[in-house]
Amino acid sequence: MLRLGRREFGPHEPVIMAIVNRTPDSFYDRGATFRDEPALARVEQAVAEGAAIIDIGGVKAGPGEEVTAEEEARRTVGFVAEVRRWFPDVIISVDTWRAEVGAAVCEAGADLLNDAWGGVDPGLAEVAARYGVGLVCTHAGGAEPRTRPHRVEYDDVMADILDVTVGLAERALALGVPRESIMIDPGHDFGKNTRHSLEATRRLGEMVATGWPVLVSLSNKDFVGETLDRPVKERVVGTLATTAVSAWLGAQVYRVHEVAETRQVLEMVGAIAGWREPAVARRGLA
Repeated sequence: MLRLGRREFGPHEPVIMAIVNRTPDSFYDRGATFRDEPALARVEQAVAEGAAIIDIGGVKAGPGEEVTAEEEARRTVGFVAEVRRWFPDVIISVDTWRAEVGAAVCEAGADLLNDAWGGVDPGLAEVAARYGVGLVCTHAGGAEPRTRPHRVEYDDVMADILDVTVGLAERALALGVPRESIMIDPGHDFGKNTRHSLEATRRLGEMVATGWPVLVSLSNKDFVGETLDRPVKERVVGTLATTAVSAWLGAQVYRVHEVAETRQVLEMVGAIAGWREPAVARRGLA
């Protein structure tokens, strides 16, 4: 059972996490949701399309202009409070690696801390424990936040992913983070080249076998673009293909830009696997 905020999810119940960037320079939407009004409209649309989690980020993942903790908090804390006010039942996640920002957003109503940089600030897990919120434990290959991988090597990339993410999850549990609110994430693109990310996808079942719920953040990433030689705005098909494979292998949570399309993919895979019934079944029966 996965428990986040007011919601509980069964083992074969997929969960969509919609991305809402409060940054002027995000790689995908180029600042489309930097201002409050379009950001709230994005939340409303994502919830209507089937997102259970809204993931709010105040710093883009890649290199760029420095964003201090104070500025990150300015971009996220008030917005978390506003989303909580307008959407009381939605699960609010904040994508941050900083403990001080994590504490501030938890005070404002966040339910989940998405630590995409692999525990670079050990205090973030302590914040999750203190507030009783969920935590995403990600493999980033030891990379510093907002850096790109350069000639990174692994003897066995999945072995390293398992060692790091399970270790982070066990530490979080020991600190007091609720077990049912901890997820592990292979960290596609983070501290990895394209071949590493493809292998991590291919071997995702090894993460699922640990018993920790697996979150994947695949949406329009560089490993999709390089695999298909497509620019950012032409990676949706490759993303959805990777989503289908990840669903078949047992991932549960999907951090995405395209909510409606992802939902259809997950429902189709679930029906093929026998985890859900078709929405309509009239063919050959009427």
